[in-house]
Amino acid sequence: MPFLSQALGRIKPSASIVANQRARDLAAQGRDVIALSSGEPDFDTPEHIKQAAAAAMAAGKTKYTPVAGIPELRKAIRAKFLRENDLDYGLDQIIVGTGGKQVIANALLATVDPGDEVIVPAPFWVSYPEIVALCGGTAIVAPTSADDGFRLTPETLEGLITAKTKWLILNSPSNPSGAAYGREELKRLTDVLERHPHVWVLTDDIYEHLIYGGQPFATPAQVAPALKERTLTVNGVSKAYAMTGWRIGYAGGPRDLIKAMDTIQGQFTSGPCSIAQWAAVAALDGPQDGLAVRRQAFEARRDLVVGMLNQAKGLNCRVPEGAFYVFPSCEKLFGLRTATGKVIASDEDFAAELLDAEAVAVVHGAAYGSPGHFRISYAASTEQLEQACRRIERFCNSLS
Repeated sequence: MPFLSQALGRIKPSASIVANQRARDLAAQGRDVIALSSGEPDFDTPEHIKQAAAAAMAAGKTKYTPVAGIPELRKAIRAKFLRENDLDYGLDQIIVGTGGKQVIANALLATVDPGDEVIVPAPFWVSYPEIVALCGGTAIVAPTSADDGFRLTPETLEGLITAKTKWLILNSPSNPSGAAYGREELKRLTDVLERHPHVWVLTDDIYEHLIYGGQPFATPAQVAPALKERTLTVNGVSKAYAMTGWRIGYAGGPRDLIKAMDTIQGQFTSGPCSIAQWAAVAALDGPQDGLAVRRQAFEARRDLVVGMLNQAKGLNCRVPEGAFYVFPSCEKLFGLRTATGKVIASDEDFAAELLDAEAVAVVHGAAYGSPGHFRISYAASTEQLEQACRRIERFCNSLS
């Protein structure tokens, strides 16, 4: 349409959102759909957090807030960074946004010009390269492999840095692969970055509290303090506290960058929802014992799904270190035919035919920059996961 902007033409809809909508449409037709396409915990928001929101409403805390967030929440975030990440930020170095996605968009809108490059390891969260493109920048995809645990290697990073590189985006644990970087692995990457002082680091730590097997979490500015003044540490309450719909993300970073992000946010949305901010205060300052309970539940589901998928013909699923996704390979099924005669020529074909034949919604791997795979979210009940995996195995076994 001639009146639409050129910027809109540079981006495409989120593949996970599209997959979710297809599942809803099929369910509306009466199909028994199991949607494993959404990155959303199935747990309810803890009661004390909901009570804090109700108390805020009762107290009339329903007005506009400062653009960067209420002081009480920024203080809670500051305490969280100190307590859990050994990072000391002033209140003017912290910003709260309407979800982590807005925080990331603010940072890139404030810094990326046409011609700038942003290194994005694949598989990547679908929104990273799209936000870069919206800003007029170029996403430079850094390939990883299952053999390397879907983790970026220092050699690959070094080879992709140019004079135009503005940012490296890291996400650990990762959506969609579940890959997590240990402290030593991060140190090897930060050693590369210390040699290139023009490259900044945007680290998306939203799955921080979902690492399994006792592996400690680490974040770049913690591992390499010399990088702190060019690192934006992004996090939020969505995944850890089952607060996706509350839409609260936050970041700590250099003062000038946070000020620039505040300017962007002031013109786009102003401050986040006041009630959600008070709920987030309760999440960060309140009891933290629920984090371990939810992590243990997710770990058990991970083990169930990996074990069942690896019994299916043609699938190969590595054990992820964190988050709540698995990212199996389906390449061995390419060239086979479905019962209706459709040839599986790609991971997108696999996802589409699986939905049609067995009413299980997954997201194809090409959407994450890694063709030949597909993503399953195991943020669902054990019963649903068992049933979905049985359907997936039945579908794979039906191919000939």
